[in-house]
Parts: sequence; structure tokens; C-alpha cells
Amino acid sequence: MAEIKYVATRDSYGTALKELAQQGADNLVVLDADLSAATKTGIFKKEFPKRHINCGIAESNMMSIAAGLSTMGLVPFASSFAMFAAGRAFEQVRNSIGYPHLNVKIGATHAGISVGEDGASHQCCEDFALMRSIPGMTVICPADDVEAKQAVKAAYNYEGPVYLRFGRLAVPVFHDESYKFEIGKGEVIREGSDVTVIANGLMVAEAIEAGKALEAKGISAEIINIATIKPLDEELVIASAKKTGRVVTVEEHNIIGGLGEAVCSCLSEKCPVPVKRIGVNDVFGHSGPAKDLLKQFGLSAENIEKTVIDFIK
Repeated sequence: MAEIKYVATRDSYGTALKELAQQGADNLVVLDADLSAATKTGIFKKEFPKRHINCGIAESNMMSIAAGLSTMGLVPFASSFAMFAAGRAFEQVRNSIGYPHLNVKIGATHAGISVGEDGASHQCCEDFALMRSIPGMTVICPADDVEAKQAVKAAYNYEGPVYLRFGRLAVPVFHDESYKFEIGKGEVIREGSDVTVIANGLMVAEAIEAGKALEAKGISAEIINIATIKPLDEELVIASAKKTGRVVTVEEHNIIGGLGEAVCSCLSEKCPVPVKRIGVNDVFGHSGPAKDLLKQFGLSAENIEKTVIDFIK
């Protein structure tokens, strides 16, 4: 059995930017807010220093600079922690990027509870909600290294603003190189008939493990990866809901405003079925080891398994 590889998707982000430039993306520029070592844009900077701009600890200004660069035919990737990219700079993202629908890509790292010891001030569990609320903004949260690198390249080739969320914690790579990511399209990872489990980001790996445990108990769970939260793959969500009759959503985000609400909005209008949302239950996080926090906040395979069993009963 091949050894499972673990990679943090923030590393995938930096690697994909470098690969894009190496492959001829001459209009690609990367901006950072004095965090290139943490966001991993330093990987790009090392090889293309003249195309990397350190804007300093001034995230709002960075978004405005990115907006200006995009009007000159460049494709800027503005990078920072999710709390700063989506939270601190929200006004500039909304008014300077979203409103004129500019071709700016936002690379947001260190999102969610898995930021760990950095604590509540940095554990952004509201970014999906903020970015989904901006008209025309595409919102993507890839699940592993393969999908993350492809998502970055898809965002580069897409015309319009894109918010990409990456994690600090290393996660298992379950896609092989034959996988093809497409904006707005989800994927069925595991076929099932009793319940649909829809996840994104690092929760996909947890959902896969939960699916295996459920199968051992005679419960057939269909596992779906929805990396693109907006626009949502409604066709896939509806088809699976009709098939199983029950849906559980799993996200490393507040249950308010994220993947769960997007799925609920779709199904309540087009295919009403019972839905259970697993996520951060409208609370702030706190400091601690990432894996311990994920378990404490119910973002683990064990809790997904238990929730599904209780839900079916």
C-alpha cells in the first residue's frame, strides 16, 4: 500500500504560482502583505522577484493595488491570511474589486480553526460568508494538494474576481494527477445510497474516513467534494439529495453563511430534504494544537460518523 502524502494547501498555492509563471503566464504578478514565508508566495518570489510586490502590513492598500494592476492587463494574486484578506480588507475587496468586477485573485491562507495556536483573532471562520455576499465573486476552497494547484491555475484562466482559501495544516493527498478541477463543478468521491455527505477543504479527507467507518456499520454514504462554494454545483447537489433523501454538510467554517447555507438554500427551493450542518457552531475559536481543536469543535471523522448515525435514526 502506497504511503499517504500530506501537504498543506498553502504550499500548493506557492508552488502553483511558480509553475504558472514557468509555463508562460507572463502577466501574472503576486502581492503579499509581509507574509510571504507564511503564505508560501516566497516560493514564487525566489524565482520571480521582480514580479512579487511586498505591500507591507497594509492589506486594504494591497487590494487596491491589485485592482489597479488588473486594469493594466496583469493578473494579480493578492495574498494574506484569510482574516486579513476577507476581514480587514472587505471594503476594498467589495468596492475596488467586486463592484467593477476586476480580474483579481485573492489567495487567503491560514483559515479556520486549524490555524491552531494563533487563536481566535486569526481563526477566520467567516470568510466564506463575507466573500459569498459579494456579487460576482467566485469562492473556492480546495481539499488537497492536487486540487489546490489546479484551482490556482483555473482561477488564473478565469476572467473575474476569485477568492481562494488555503490551509496551514498538512492534509492527505487523495487525488491523483488524472483529476481535473473545474470551477463550479463538484465531484462524487464515494457512491452511496443512505445519506449524502457534502464537504470541502480539509473536511473532505475527514468525510472520506467517516464514509469508510459508516460502511463498516452498514450505512452507505455518498461523499461529495464541493470545492467551489460559489457558484455551487446545484445539479450535483440536487441529484445526490434525490438519490439518498438526506444531506449532511461539513465545513471548517461557521455554520452560518458558508457551504451548509449554500446547500440549504439550493435544496429548500428545488429539492426539499432533511439537512444537517456540521461546522463551527456560531462561536469563536481559541488557541490549541490544530488537530485537537478540530476534534473539540466537532470537525473530525468520528463526529461526522456519529452525526450521520444519529441523523439517520
